[in-house]
Amino acid sequence: MNKSDLLEKLKEANQQWETLLTEIGVGRMEQPGVSGHWSMKDIIAHLNGWNRWQVARLQAAFNGDPLPASPWPANLQGDDEINAWIYTANHDRPISAVLADARQDFQQLIALIADISEDVRLELVEPKYLVVWVGEERFHVSEFFDHFYDDHEPDVRAWLARLENAET
Repeated sequence: MNKSDLLEKLKEANQQWETLLTEIGVGRMEQPGVSGHWSMKDIIAHLNGWNRWQVARLQAAFNGDPLPASPWPANLQGDDEINAWIYTANHDRPISAVLADARQDFQQLIALIADISEDVRLELVEPKYLVVWVGEERFHVSEFFDHFYDDHEPDVRAWLARLENAET
């Protein structure tokens, strides 16, 4: 895999994401019940929290800097506590700000990838995982979207189906 292929795959994944967001519509983004009590806005904010940290880590690795500390308090233990912190930190923010963060994070990832040298090791791990190696550090850059599609999309699709059934 080369840099152009990686950028194209990430842009294609982002287009699919944006198509889904359009299908959902801004007016429904704050409705609870998409995944437990979470709204679509809460899911996007959750993804943003992890994606922003991934971008910061990748940037530090490219610059030869120490990997940054996580944006959440160091005392949090495990993903559930981190996710709860991200939820609380973002729940009252407007959807426009949460969507802007998501788009900004993606653009930062694209800019980082576009600026890497051609000798950086890039890898497609079947079936779909896009990996950037910086030295011995592995960055799963397709996680920007894979986590959503692997862990959250079924809930979102079921929620959308429930909404459509209620409207008919």
